Amino acid sequence: MHELRERDAELAVLRAALADAAKGRGSIAVVGGEAGIGKSSLLRAFLAGAATAVRVLAGGCDDLLAARPLAPLRDAVRTVPGPLADALGDSTEHDLLDAAVAQLAARPSLLVVDDVQWADDATLDVLRHVARRIAQLPALLVLAVRRDALRRGHPAQALLGALAGLPVTHLDLAPLTPAAVAAMAGTRDAATLHRITGGNPFFVTEALAAPQGVLSDSVADAVRARLSGLPPESVAALEALSVVPTPVEPTLAAGLLGDRIAALAAAEEQGVVELRAAGLSFRHELARRAVESTLPGLRRRALHARVVAALRESGSARAEQLVHHAVAAGDAGTVLEFAPAAARDAAAGGSHRQALAHLEAAAAFADRLAPEPRAGLLSDLAWQLYIAQRFGEAIAVGRTALDLCAGLELPQLEAALSVRLSRYLLMSGELAEAERLHQRATALLGDHGSPAARAELAGNYGSLLLLTSRWDEAAPQLRTAAGLAAEAGRPDLQALALAYLGLARYESGEIVGGEADVREALELSVRHRCDEAAVRIYTNLGEMLAVAADWSALAATVAQGRAFCAERGIVRYAALLDLQECQLRMRAGEWDVAESGLRELATRGRGIPTFVPRIEACLGRLLARRGADEAGGLVQGAWQEARRQQHPTSLLHAGLAVAEWAWLHGTTAATDEVAEVLLPRLARSPAWAWPRGELCRYLARAGVAVEPFDGCPDPYAAGLRGEWRTAAAVAERVGDPYERALELGFSGDPDAMIEGWVALDAMGAAAARPVRQELRARGLTRLPRRRRPERRPGPAGLTQRQLDVLDLIGEGATNAEIAGRLDLSVRTVDHHVAAILTRLGARNRREAVRAARAVTVRP
Repeated sequence: MHELRERDAELAVLRAALADAAKGRGSIAVVGGEAGIGKSSLLRAFLAGAATAVRVLAGGCDDLLAARPLAPLRDAVRTVPGPLADALGDSTEHDLLDAAVAQLAARPSLLVVDDVQWADDATLDVLRHVARRIAQLPALLVLAVRRDALRRGHPAQALLGALAGLPVTHLDLAPLTPAAVAAMAGTRDAATLHRITGGNPFFVTEALAAPQGVLSDSVADAVRARLSGLPPESVAALEALSVVPTPVEPTLAAGLLGDRIAALAAAEEQGVVELRAAGLSFRHELARRAVESTLPGLRRRALHARVVAALRESGSARAEQLVHHAVAAGDAGTVLEFAPAAARDAAAGGSHRQALAHLEAAAAFADRLAPEPRAGLLSDLAWQLYIAQRFGEAIAVGRTALDLCAGLELPQLEAALSVRLSRYLLMSGELAEAERLHQRATALLGDHGSPAARAELAGNYGSLLLLTSRWDEAAPQLRTAAGLAAEAGRPDLQALALAYLGLARYESGEIVGGEADVREALELSVRHRCDEAAVRIYTNLGEMLAVAADWSALAATVAQGRAFCAERGIVRYAALLDLQECQLRMRAGEWDVAESGLRELATRGRGIPTFVPRIEACLGRLLARRGADEAGGLVQGAWQEARRQQHPTSLLHAGLAVAEWAWLHGTTAATDEVAEVLLPRLARSPAWAWPRGELCRYLARAGVAVEPFDGCPDPYAAGLRGEWRTAAAVAERVGDPYERALELGFSGDPDAMIEGWVALDAMGAAAARPVRQELRARGLTRLPRRRRPERRPGPAGLTQRQLDVLDLIGEGATNAEIAGRLDLSVRTVDHHVAAILTRLGARNRREAVRAARAVTVRP
């Protein structure tokens, strides 16, 4: 055991947190730092004294091409019976999240996961689920992570971001001080040693283990210098082991090294390798990589091939191990044999990144397959690309898979591939081609497919009809899809079909029945743990409530949906819930928060074509209200893309944005087009009365001749009739301060105009300027002093409120303290902090403060 230096404070924090957990006050500790900084050593020291106090569950993640789903959790409960071990043994993903919580709830427990940067998606889902409930558990969750390995957008980074607001302690390990290095150096030049190693404990240890007089300037060189003192046969054995990034089990070691395994004794004595419970390992991953880096390419490839042979001979190898080494060995046969099955297992467990990695590896050798299995492989790859939101690649691969079916006379396979490709095209806004493919699939499948295949076919077509406003045609398709899905035992397809049926009924005028269908679909999807379907239905319900202007119900639905997504780590479709949250903020006059969220969404949603016009329309509309020059390009671009896609919700958002921007800029050309396209569409359904009224009000402000229609909502009907007092009162009652201020400001009544101007000016609204000009033209030159401070320019486009939050971050305030000082909710502060980190490209709060100081001087 190597001596642990300068980690007493961190050990004390961990032990105190464990003591609190034993008393029922659970929490999370994140141990972070660069490779070699001593995270694993700290954990070993902590675990050595923890076993007597609580039940210990510990596991680590491996740097494989695609990690085995839930590998660290399987390691953690290998010898610990309980609900989690049972769920993992039965491969029951639907029970897994609750089983993990039940395991920790049964008695005081410590769950440690090392190297979280390599965790698979399913493991991250479980950790996120546990973390959100940790405060009510007698447990301490410890996550060790190499922060330097977390690039922007890394899934583990998302997990760490989701810990905001939870009982979490971050322990970022610092390098050793010169004094600690001097204590280790003995007679060596301690100052030079500290300068070269930067105080990295592993680097220091390796440098000191090298021959006297050799002082390397990199970890790899230091490791190689240490090896120079070992016998050649020991070095050769280490080289053979270095291509294996996982602990080497005894049977694999024997198969890989044969009689040479005895040569490792010298390496063990020198502290290069060590025998652990899971098998033989290098003392540190950096040492393994340093040895591997010395290998010529051909030798490395040959060693990987030897590992494949040894794994096959053992008969107990896992598919992900075989695929990892087979890819490195260029062993096409092994990759094609094991990668597709490994991908299916990973996808079934919720580890879609890992499934995609396996399928991409197999696709590199797909030309060796016959057309039918090749088409199946590429279809699976396209599906995982679609899940990863790489829509363009999904379409390209899906087309190739479909082309391979030509002439094979396999109508059911061709129909299935056509339905999938139709879905990708639908999500990319290519509705005409999506419909053509659906018709082809219908002709191919007829009544011969399985209930599940026919349910998917009918459901896909029903959603396409719904998106193109053919509600009456959509309803029978969706009823058929729901019935077939129930027959096939596919609650995911049944819930989606029922939800789309509800939307079709709602837009056809069956308001109550339609909403009931959607809520029933949501309950069905949540009950059966169909997570992706549930998120899609949350967004559908949110859009329905927004159209109905049921703002309180919308806020509740968005909050529930976003919490659901955060708990399960779902990104796809969650963007639409975040968009609805931003729209609520914008409507409530919280423009800084809304703008921050919309800008972040504009980056996140860029790869999802159907989301882009909605997000950019809302951002452009808000920026138009604030007088930003970039607003025009955003709203007009969103309108053109929405017209191309013909998605009703996108057209609505973009049309409203264009109408408001055109009014503020005094142009009618754009509003005429919006009126011609949108008003007839909105008039077709009584469900769209509120957005129709809103559009009419803005068109009227822009100079388009429109009148109130039967069923026009009160605030817009009153405004269109010139009854500004009623319109302002209704806007105030429903919580829309901007609309109230507009009605007052443009009322023509001097006192009301002054009140409206003050409100608009305080909000930073561009509409304040024409009101002020009109007041001055009427001779009212002594207007109230501006209540709104000028917005300071911030780095990376940070808003005024974000700058305020950043100031307090720089003072070391927690999110809860910031919330109290700025009179905000903790959730709002969490949102601001996340946006600040994103805009500044920072991984943590300290980096954000440094980045901001580097680019601006605050007044």
